[in-house]
Amino acid sequence: MKRIKGCVCLGLLVLSLGMATNFARGDDKQNQAAWDKLKHLSAGQPIQVVQKDAKSISGKFHSVTDETIVVSTASGEQTLSRQSVLRVSSKGPAHRKRNALIGAGIGAGTGAVIGAAAGGPGQCDGNCYGPTFSRGEVAGVFSAVGAIVGAVIGAVLPTGGWHEIYRAR
Repeated sequence: MKRIKGCVCLGLLVLSLGMATNFARGDDKQNQAAWDKLKHLSAGQPIQVVQKDAKSISGKFHSVTDETIVVSTASGEQTLSRQSVLRVSSKGPAHRKRNALIGAGIGAGTGAVIGAAAGGPGQCDGNCYGPTFSRGEVAGVFSAVGAIVGAVIGAVLPTGGWHEIYRAR
């Protein structure tokens, strides 16, 4: 009976070691596929590399091989081994022009609504001082002001941000 238990335990141990080895190989393949995403970066693109020792390097992407990544920093080029890299992130496009146009459209629409609501009848019944404006005239002025304010706000809002490309497993 002891002999059977020993054989069963030994068999389970061998089976679990085989599964662990196969699982680790699967992680290597996934890790290599994630590292290969770095090959799609353009030279000069802003990136951040976080190393396993928690040091962070910001600079511009220079090149990548199967085992290293080269980053151009203010102090020169730095070559980092794949084993030392924990995470690589790239900066997305800013879209400032698009956001300015969206902001201008929203501001113009909002200004037109407010101007139409605030505008007067355009006629004076004798108790008015200075010029009087119709709803359309007031809406047009508010619309133009709203478009300018909206465009400025849209252009100033931060966009792009950092997107993770690679994370070691």
